[in-house]
Amino acid sequence: MLGTVVNIFRVKDLRDKIIFTVALLVIYRVGFFISVPGFDYEGIVEGTTQSETPLGRAAEMMEMFTGGTLSRSSLFGLGIMPYITSSIILMLLGEVIPALKKLRQEGQTGHKKIQEYTRYLAVLICLIQSIMYMKLLGGQGLTYVGMERQALLMGVVGMTAGTIFLMWLGEQIDEYGIGNGISLIIMAGIVSRMPWAVQTLLHNVDLSIDAPVGSIGPAKILFLVAAFLFVVAGAILITQGQRRIPIQQAKQMRGRRVYGGQRHYLPLKVNHGGVMPIIFASSFMMFPPIILDQLGRFESLQGSSVFQTIQDAFSYRAYTY
Repeated sequence: MLGTVVNIFRVKDLRDKIIFTVALLVIYRVGFFISVPGFDYEGIVEGTTQSETPLGRAAEMMEMFTGGTLSRSSLFGLGIMPYITSSIILMLLGEVIPALKKLRQEGQTGHKKIQEYTRYLAVLICLIQSIMYMKLLGGQGLTYVGMERQALLMGVVGMTAGTIFLMWLGEQIDEYGIGNGISLIIMAGIVSRMPWAVQTLLHNVDLSIDAPVGSIGPAKILFLVAAFLFVVAGAILITQGQRRIPIQQAKQMRGRRVYGGQRHYLPLKVNHGGVMPIIFASSFMMFPPIILDQLGRFESLQGSSVFQTIQDAFSYRAYTY
């Protein structure tokens, strides 16, 4: 395996693509630490660490795919999710809208046009999500006094521009890098949380017999390792799994020889949709908790058992969610 890695870097063209891709991913990570102006950074960090607050719940849901940028209120806070959502929406609309279906059948020209529509829709989704998030920050009193409107405007423009820049980075990786730019950006955001997760795990580990409640003992460590291996193995199995439909090739007589007659298989993936449906559902499931938190400010809904039940049902940690 080490020899394969060494051989990869011996090929100049492939080496340049890898270096270019890594450089763009470094730029992507640097953007995590650039906060939008006009907001109390320390207050945002404190609010996002409390999962029982509206801000904390919104940050928890976003951080699964954006790598924790909402806890810093950075320019890349929305990540690449608006682009993924818009591409899935247009993919679904392509089956019901004749004009889009016709574009999909026009080859490369139609594909470029659909990509253009995808970018426009992604910008619209960015505007909606960034406005909701900025309003949530403003409702928590995390804007500086006298800068409420300016902070809202700068936050919306900054986060929208950040997502547009990430779309451009993904396209550059597709064209000049190793490809799959959007997937690499999503992976970089998720992997960036692993050091924090490992640090939290090690901080709570207690191997003593009389370990306090809430600590992680040997049994929990073994369970976590087994669960991790089971999930990874299951994901690989489902991703690589195929349903093979047998195909019998007809025999042909050419002169005195018989050709054909072999038995082949048509491989159909078990998980044809991949992870896109989960990403699409997760991005839309962010809206109900934020909207319900805003509606909870009305006095007529405060104390209502029905409203509280609905709010609990859409909580990130609820089984119904």
